[in-house]
Amino acid sequence: MLVRLATEVFGDKDFTHIKTGVGIVATHWLLEKPMIFKASVAQAHARKASFIPGFGCKIADAVRASCSAYPYFDRVVLTTGQNVTVELFDGGYCANNPTLYAVADAVKADKKEYADLRVVSVGVGVYPEPKRWAPKNAVMWAVKACLGFTSLQLLQKTLNVNTTSMEQLRSILFNEIQASRINDTFDQPEMATDLLEADLTKLNLLYQRGWESFAAHENALRRLLL
Repeated sequence: MLVRLATEVFGDKDFTHIKTGVGIVATHWLLEKPMIFKASVAQAHARKASFIPGFGCKIADAVRASCSAYPYFDRVVLTTGQNVTVELFDGGYCANNPTLYAVADAVKADKKEYADLRVVSVGVGVYPEPKRWAPKNAVMWAVKACLGFTSLQLLQKTLNVNTTSMEQLRSILFNEIQASRINDTFDQPEMATDLLEADLTKLNLLYQRGWESFAAHENALRRLLL
């Protein structure tokens, strides 16, 4: 489904079609390091001579790689513009909150002053943990039984720890940069969810909560950005 959706949204476009300083973070499986898809050579810190926008890959493929939370989703194998085969998985393993990478690009690559920067960091929210072994349907029960509830917890803990540690470092190292972090907590029992959520009613509720979260932060965002 992710392949289909990414293709519907981005089509066959590559990173030469991007007009902003975007960075899409994935994790290189074999090298155990970030692989960040960028559009502009200005964002290349030490590889300007060999820079190819998005490593020569399609936008849809980069997005898919960035979202592939292994082992719950397959790792993504891509061939770059230099005819190199890479195996990638979720960027959340190295930067689930990529704010520091964005700041590094702005300061080191684009030569921006701290006073000129505004950071908006958007999380997915904090939710109660679902009851153990109480999935909505037989398919999800089979998935959880096969993969193990503990491994799912470990993955979510890993991503959450990465997120909070990155935010803590940002606040310490770049406290003078104006920033707003949106990552509200929804502690009602009906909001309990995890990475394997497949209930469309629940997903619709999460979507609505996202709009409410934006509304709660709208004035602060206006003050920050305008």
